[in-house]
Amino acid sequence: MADPPSTPAQEPDRRRPAPPAFAAPVRAFSSNIASATPAPPPLFRHYSGLQDDQSPPVVVAQSGSSGSPVETQESSNSLNSNGSMKERFAAEQPTFGVGSGGAGPAASPAQIPMGAPPANFHPSPQFFAPPPQFSGPTASFTSPPIPFFPPAVAPSPVTFSEIPLVGATPPRRPDLLNVDQTLYNTLAEDDFDASEHSASSSFVQFSAQTILKDKKLMNTPSLGFGALVSVGGEVSPSPPLLRREGIRCENCGAYVNLFSGLVPRSGQWRCVFCDKLNASEEEYKSLTSETVRNYPELVSSVVDYVDAGTRRPGGVMSVTDSTIAAPVIILIDECLDEAHLQHLQSSLHSFLDSLSQTSRIGLITYGKTVSVYDLSEMGMAAADVLPGDSPSQELLKMLIYGTGVYIAPTHACLPIAQNIVSSLRPYRGDFPEVARDRCLGTAVEVALTLIQGPAAETPRSTVRRLGGSSRIIACVGGPCTFGEGSLPYSDSHPNYAYLEKKAVKQMDHLGHVARRLDTAVDLLCAGTCPVRIRALQPLVKSSGGVLILHDDFGETFGVNMQRAVRRATGFRGVLEVRCSKEVAVTRIIGPGEESDLDFSEFDKNIGTAVQLLSVENCQGLALNIELTENIKGDFAYFQFAARYTNTYHIQVTRVITVRLPVTSSPSTYLQSLDDEVAAVLIAKKTVLLAEKSSDLVDVRASIDERVKDITFKFGKQMPKAKVWRFPKELPRLPELLFHLRRGPLLGNIVGHEDERGVYRSIFLQASFELALRMIAPRLLMHREGGTFEELPAYDLAMQSDTSLVMDHGTDLFVWTGLDVAASEAQSAASSAACRTLANELTESRFPSPRLLAFKEASSQSRYLKSRLIPAHKDPPYEQEARFPQLRNLRPDQRGRLKSSLLPTDDFSFCEWMRSLKLVPPEPS
Repeated sequence: MADPPSTPAQEPDRRRPAPPAFAAPVRAFSSNIASATPAPPPLFRHYSGLQDDQSPPVVVAQSGSSGSPVETQESSNSLNSNGSMKERFAAEQPTFGVGSGGAGPAASPAQIPMGAPPANFHPSPQFFAPPPQFSGPTASFTSPPIPFFPPAVAPSPVTFSEIPLVGATPPRRPDLLNVDQTLYNTLAEDDFDASEHSASSSFVQFSAQTILKDKKLMNTPSLGFGALVSVGGEVSPSPPLLRREGIRCENCGAYVNLFSGLVPRSGQWRCVFCDKLNASEEEYKSLTSETVRNYPELVSSVVDYVDAGTRRPGGVMSVTDSTIAAPVIILIDECLDEAHLQHLQSSLHSFLDSLSQTSRIGLITYGKTVSVYDLSEMGMAAADVLPGDSPSQELLKMLIYGTGVYIAPTHACLPIAQNIVSSLRPYRGDFPEVARDRCLGTAVEVALTLIQGPAAETPRSTVRRLGGSSRIIACVGGPCTFGEGSLPYSDSHPNYAYLEKKAVKQMDHLGHVARRLDTAVDLLCAGTCPVRIRALQPLVKSSGGVLILHDDFGETFGVNMQRAVRRATGFRGVLEVRCSKEVAVTRIIGPGEESDLDFSEFDKNIGTAVQLLSVENCQGLALNIELTENIKGDFAYFQFAARYTNTYHIQVTRVITVRLPVTSSPSTYLQSLDDEVAAVLIAKKTVLLAEKSSDLVDVRASIDERVKDITFKFGKQMPKAKVWRFPKELPRLPELLFHLRRGPLLGNIVGHEDERGVYRSIFLQASFELALRMIAPRLLMHREGGTFEELPAYDLAMQSDTSLVMDHGTDLFVWTGLDVAASEAQSAASSAACRTLANELTESRFPSPRLLAFKEASSQSRYLKSRLIPAHKDPPYEQEARFPQLRNLRPDQRGRLKSSLLPTDDFSFCEWMRSLKLVPPEPS
């Protein structure tokens, strides 16, 4: 979005009898003996031994509950008795001190110019290239001895879906140093374009590029102000990388940044958050306008500090060592029918082939028992079989200290693993899918025991240095009905509610154990059998993993397995947020939890600390920000410091500093608003309220009230009418909220509660790009020559002579008109182009979306039509204004289009706005 005119420079910123008692793990062997030739062993059957019959507002949130924040947190949105919507914050929330801050004194005329870096300053030519070395003071920073690859895999804590944070603002301390030296700003405002060229916008996106001075207007609940933060994103070029610790304020803990004031003669610098004058140990002494550019932290809004020796005494861990150290254990459901099993075997073969030669893997199957396969048996498939009702510690010790090899590098065990997968057999019992015994919880417990290994015998006080973030990937085909975390076969069981709470507690405990072992648990579910999402989600959330539903175990399932292993960036992450003294972070939504980070080393505890469950480029946090008092200065400052450990045992601290200008003009503020970021922030707060299907009606009504309130506060009343026009500065916001209201997150498109729960879980953790696509679909029409034209998501695009591609975040649809399908050549060319585009759009997305291709008038075309706004109900002049492509159609084509679109009771966008007695904004 373009910057508002006349504003200062800115920077955006998841029944059978119990098994017999086991005295020891039962080893089962197949009957097939390997061939004496070097060819791969033949297929074999696995026998289990049993018959086959889941300060500036730095506020630290505190909570005594370890449950899901969605269940424990009080919502800040509510409906008044009169139907209006407001936002409130719990009065009983603990209040923490907020230090004072300010913009610091004005710069003197002899400022050191600090614009964009000079031509010879290159942060990094490529993301995977070795980090740059900067010329400058001796030993300031150097490159690490290995290339700095993007970090991988994050550990696991209890996700909070929301942390309400409330901060108080104490009076400012008048103990700032009085100095005689001249204080210079490290940034020349004329040389800095915050909105268009700032590196921080790749990681932090604010809903507006300016801030209103007035507290009451700025804190309008219906619109709000906030930021979307995704610190694990990959950008090119990568931020400057410094091999040293960052210099921090002694008072508040903020990092020195490009907005800090400098005293060149003494090397002192002033913190923009608390006005404290700090010493730099002569780091910045005697700087000039040229030498100051050799310090990236004084030039760039994003800087990475690395400490390669933190996790390994010998320094940086080699690529091979670090990769070998983090195993991947696959859990396979034994209760699958033949059709599902065939698809799963194909996906598993592809997954194993995609792993690197140094990757360490393990294979476990689960049903009524848990079978742990020995990857050292070349001539037969050998598995140690454990009871499914939670094996004793003695059995687990015998497994750990036995002679079997259960985790092995791919280069040594790939043929064995492939044959184990090929030997899997379908379920042979008579029970329906939902009633088959599955001990998923016990299987996860056994997998965690293998990952921990003999270290389980070490005292708790011993410092354990694990190899990195391990991963458990479970291939799930039905609910957990046996052992730990199990549920009854039917939800009509008289004690179902009690047993569900018990299962949730057990799964949550397993997730916490996984987090302590730096292990993420991913549940990839497929098939038509309900998996009881409410009982499985705590396991995933607490460990920092994901839960995904698939139609089958086919191609998309296999792609998600591969991307699940490769997706992570870092683990053991903590995010600190600091703001100017008049600004407070009041709410956080996303994959994180309260952090008990100790700020005692600083005089003022002014940081909002969040423990990140994972540091990934596909995940992000939504921050709700409010003013605690009217802003007196010209700028508001924000700093985001993310510390995490990557796969190569390098501790990274990414510091992002943003400055936003302050204005007293509501019009200027509205012009600086980003419709898409604002819509995502509003959507995350709203979806958080829709925990149960019974809440959907009220939640949809809250969107109506929100749109009306925004109009009454920022819009204009039409002359000689009792209707109001939505603010013209926000042309896309109401339509985005209309898509949210009728889409799969809050609407009736998705029928099963399992599906809705997974949609919402993914959305609340998603980064900006994925979240936006899950709210409002992106529609592209295929043109001659293989090109595509982006169109509004209206049903007027369903023209018989075209093909359409719709990207809806977790779903991707290819629709072919009847005229195109009638021509074999044209249909083939169009289909190839659409599939190529679909692959390009979702090449690196996780989870990989489901891809469906269908023709006009087919039953599956309802997937597309239900997501399109029924604009054919609008008058012709409104259709042409909001869908200009109609003007290119001949009268006969428009007639055919009109007759092909059936009547519906759903509102169009314009009808919805008129039902609220509002006039929609003109299309942008």
